[in-house]
Formats: sequence, structure tokens, C-alpha cells
Amino acid sequence: MKVLVTGATGNVGRIVVEQLVRQGISVRALTRDPAAAQFPEGVEVVRGDLADPASVPLDGVERVYLFPVPATAEAVVARAVGAGVQRIVTLSSGAVTFGHDTTYHLPVEQAVEASGLQWTHVRPGEFAINKLRLWGPSIRGEGVVRDPNPDLAWFPTHERDIAEVAVAALTEDGHAGQAYDVNGPEQITHRDQVRAIADAIGREIRFEVVSRERARELYLAQGGFAADNADFLLGYESYDGEDQEKPDPEWADQEWTISTAEPVIGRARTFAEWARDHAGDFR
Repeated sequence: MKVLVTGATGNVGRIVVEQLVRQGISVRALTRDPAAAQFPEGVEVVRGDLADPASVPLDGVERVYLFPVPATAEAVVARAVGAGVQRIVTLSSGAVTFGHDTTYHLPVEQAVEASGLQWTHVRPGEFAINKLRLWGPSIRGEGVVRDPNPDLAWFPTHERDIAEVAVAALTEDGHAGQAYDVNGPEQITHRDQVRAIADAIGREIRFEVVSRERARELYLAQGGFAADNADFLLGYESYDGEDQEKPDPEWADQEWTISTAEPVIGRARTFAEWARDHAGDFR
């Protein structure tokens, strides 16, 4: 069996590659820059871009891990059908489950379902690793997190849980036609997330509560992920990119019963486990 992993250098895709190789499965990893990519020995690394469906090499591939690119999803899936692919596992989003995502991940899911192939959707919620990208620079540089919502709580998810669910869907029977929501096992506030990171790195991290406006200034000045997502993270913009006058955090003030990776892989990693796994990144 050969599996094509798209988005192979991403936070989830790289773990999917690693786990498949450990199982002795033949992996073809798609990347726009093979020279810069680092994969386990034995991985077939190919240059390609989902934005250009003709560049996606599907010959001899039986199963595909599909990173979401909605603009070309129908064309990529059509090529997969023509190449004899049997199964597609999509990296989707929990926002589809909640009805918030109708323009990004949902069209990819619909294209895959319409193909007639076996399909499974993996729908993660909040990625825990986003906190590394958001808070990492100020923790490393100043030992501080500046955030307007210390008591805002959700279920941050370890990227390894997401990847392992995807690998199970790629390699095992019994997952076809399923959409798996993958969240962390505990609803944890921003303040307690910072405490968990502090415990993991063995030093104090100060939590400084700032206004939403000040947080936006800081995120924009930081650049990268923080700048690109400032308006969404702070409630100025909805999931589908529409402007909002004010955030609506009520959803995060409720007690939720929410799905994790445990039914699929037998466990769900806590935020504290994630923080320990990334302690070196925060140092």
C-alpha cells in the first residue's frame, strides 16, 4: 500500500508521515520545497502543490491524506478517482461540526464525499500548537504572556492526537463514512494553560491581562501567525472572515461534552502533556 501525504511538512502531516513509516507503509510526501523538507529515511519526497492539481503525483497511490485547499479540491479528488485511489482522509475542522465553516473545510469534505471513494474526515478543534506560535516569542523573550481573556476556556488539542486519528483512518478498516471531532480532554482556561507551560519549562511565566485593543496591537507587531490571525483570535472577525462588532465568548463559558481522539486511538493527550512535549520550544 502506498499513501500520499499532502501538507506533509505541516504540524499534523509530518506526524502522519512519521507514523506511517513506523508501520512499514510506503509513503509519498508532497511538498513545495523538497530540498528544505526533512522526512524519515525511505520516504518518497516529491515536489508538488495542491494549488496546481496537475502537479499532484497520484500514480500507484491507494490512499490519500488530504490537506484542505478548497479552491482545487474537486480537481484533486477527480484526479485521485482517475488514478485508482481507494480512500481519502481529509484534515478538516470542528468548525464544520458547529456550522461555522461553510467556505473553507466544508467544500473539501463535500468534494471527497461526492467522489464515491471511501472517506473519513478528521475535524480538530483548537490546535494547542497555536499557543506556541502566539505566546512563544514573549515567553522566550520576556517570560510573560499578554492576553485579554485569562478565563476564556476551550479544549486545545495535541497535534499528535489529530495525526494518530488520521493514521488510523488511513490504515484500518471501520472508519469509512465517519467524521471524527478531535479535541483535548479538558476545558482549560488561558491562565491555566500558561501555568501548565510554566510547569513544563520549570520557570515562572507572568500573565498580564491587557485590553482587546492592546492585544491586537501586540499581535500585529509580532507578525507571523499572531498578525495573520489577530482579528479572528480577538473576535473582530468571524470564522468565515466577516467583520464583527464585538466578540461573542458565551460559547466558551459553557460546560461542554465534546469528542476526543480516545474512541479511535485509545487515549487523548492533555494540555499539560502537550506543554511538556514542547517545553524546549518555549525555552
